[in-house]
Amino acid sequence: MDKKKGLLSLFGILIAIVAGGYVCIFGVDENKAGSAAAIKQGLDLAGGVSITYQVAGEEEPSPEDMADTVYKLQKRVEVYSTEALVYQEGNNRINIEIPGVSDANTILEELGKPGSLVFVDSEGNVVIDGTQIKEAQPATQQDSMGNSEFVVALTMTEEGSKKFAEATRKAAPTQDIIYIIYDDEIVSAPSVQSEITDGQCVIQGMASYEEAESLSSVIRIGGLKLELEELCSKVVGAQLGTQAISTSLKAGAIGMVLVMIFMIVVYAIPGLASAIALVVYLVLTILLLNGFEITLTLPGIAGIILSIGMAVDANVIIFSRIREELATGKTVRSSIKIGFQKALSAILDGNVTTLIAALVLWFLGTGTVKGFAQTLALGIALSMFTALVVTRIILNAFFAIGIKDIKFYGIAKPVKKIDFLSKKALYFGVSIALIVVGFVSMGINKMSTGDILNYSLDFKGGTATNIVFNEDLSIEEIDTLVVPLIEEVTGGGGVIPQKVQGTNEVIIKTRTLELEEREKVNLVLEEEFGVDVSKITAETISSTISGEMKSDAIVAILVSTVCMLIYVWFRFKDIRFGASSVICLLHDVLIVIAFYSVAKVSVSSTFIACVLTIVGYSINATIVIFDRVRENMAEMKRKDDLKDVVNLSINQSLSRSIFTSLTTFIMVAVLYVLGVTSIREFALPLMVGIVCGAFSSVCIAGALWYILRCKFEVKESDE
Repeated sequence: MDKKKGLLSLFGILIAIVAGGYVCIFGVDENKAGSAAAIKQGLDLAGGVSITYQVAGEEEPSPEDMADTVYKLQKRVEVYSTEALVYQEGNNRINIEIPGVSDANTILEELGKPGSLVFVDSEGNVVIDGTQIKEAQPATQQDSMGNSEFVVALTMTEEGSKKFAEATRKAAPTQDIIYIIYDDEIVSAPSVQSEITDGQCVIQGMASYEEAESLSSVIRIGGLKLELEELCSKVVGAQLGTQAISTSLKAGAIGMVLVMIFMIVVYAIPGLASAIALVVYLVLTILLLNGFEITLTLPGIAGIILSIGMAVDANVIIFSRIREELATGKTVRSSIKIGFQKALSAILDGNVTTLIAALVLWFLGTGTVKGFAQTLALGIALSMFTALVVTRIILNAFFAIGIKDIKFYGIAKPVKKIDFLSKKALYFGVSIALIVVGFVSMGINKMSTGDILNYSLDFKGGTATNIVFNEDLSIEEIDTLVVPLIEEVTGGGGVIPQKVQGTNEVIIKTRTLELEEREKVNLVLEEEFGVDVSKITAETISSTISGEMKSDAIVAILVSTVCMLIYVWFRFKDIRFGASSVICLLHDVLIVIAFYSVAKVSVSSTFIACVLTIVGYSINATIVIFDRVRENMAEMKRKDDLKDVVNLSINQSLSRSIFTSLTTFIMVAVLYVLGVTSIREFALPLMVGIVCGAFSSVCIAGALWYILRCKFEVKESDE
């Protein structure tokens, strides 16, 4: 690249930043489309529509039928947003909260009447009802001409299979139609081509995947065990309030600036290049969150924080490699080229491993897990692009315009010779002690409170108190005046306020309140705000994270862990690398859970995002160490050198481990200092996880692999 191209490159990136920044701030039309303000936000950040259904009929439904209905409704409303919530209220009511929308009537019209689906033959007889449909999913298959077509794949229950086999046996000879009727309207009229005896069939004739998905959703919601009728609907405000949002944005901006300053101070010109690349990353993130219509919530912000850390990490790895090459006497131009080449494998493996986890969580997870995975996957892709492409262009442009003096790039100092492996017993002992303390604390909690952790209403359910104030309080007034008074009664955080727009009504969700506590709440509200206690109502609500959602999250995490293990095994040709990575990952998660237990931090939906963030952070940090081990192994002459190779690899990566952990820690620490209670309850364990991840990657990972390598031999061809 010559000087002219260098100037053009820098000018082009500057123009892109200005143009993209303008769109991020002001949008492209009067509705601010494409701007940060236009990003779809979850209930915790922006509020949405709340709909309450009641089970039709006078008979009280069973807990099992209610749980099944809640879970299936959750799957249905995720069409509107992955962050939609469905939970039980009282014995026969179900609440649905959908973020980012304000037209309840449209939602109600589209949802129709849950639990009113039947399959009817051409003579008007009901063949099966919706409860006998086990699954309904969009799919593709080959038609008779070999072309791909969209269909809806149905799987029936055992009872449904028998009834459907009898109906299709009669209809097949004349290819009669079986009508699918939902909410008294025909939604599909497929003809029977042959007798279906195995309970598996497809509905053909779908014009697009979207049409197949829509019909699948209708069949799923129509197949609820309970028939529901609308009781009421309302528009609710953000759960976290505008103060939480503004402080989070402020914290993010301050954190980014501090990280940029840190990179410039430590790495000079390369640091400046990374700072500019981070601005590009931020602009692209905002634009693509809009473009892909991803709903942003607090867990989603966690995914972005993690990907920012990985973006910085990639730059740190590259700059460390460049300095190492300069230390050998190579020119700046050559060192930049070789530095990027040598850093590629570590960046690729670390990011791809985390991306695999994100994609698995995206497809298998639900609710907050899916939202976290979406932002993380987007962030990883952007962080790799900005580090490997944008930073490289900027750095080469700086060199081309005349910034060629080696003092602007730095030279790596001689690698320290710290014998980490000699202290492995101490490191293992500290880790085991911390994990044991966690289990002991959980045992004590179990005996004293009945739960091993301080579960919030997200996991345990609680009480929803409806209050009609004498005046229309703003969200800020609710946050600063009402919530602290409720927290005094409940004895801590976990209080979620929701303002019903257009009214003086406020819904306060808390842990389950005893009768005496409810009376205290009523008394406080009457004394402080003059509220008419006769208008205060309280209902018991179920957890917003159902048992099925927990199971889905656990399965998604287990599958992603196995996929990461397989990928590391494939890339490093040694399953002991993968096993060590997974053990370190488990180590970090257990210590963070121990912290939750000891510190009695509220375990809410953000707990899942926190654990997932630590999983991604841990695996990425460990991979960087192992990449060095793999590289240095090629130069090992004797088996006796193995210990030296591991120590050398850890020392070579030490500055990277410290700097990356420090920059990510800064981002989260600012969030903790400036955030409100709910933000702090999320940020504090995350800071513990960052420190723990740095410790495990430096002190545990290499030592663990060394032990496995010595204890469990494998064939040379496998290595």
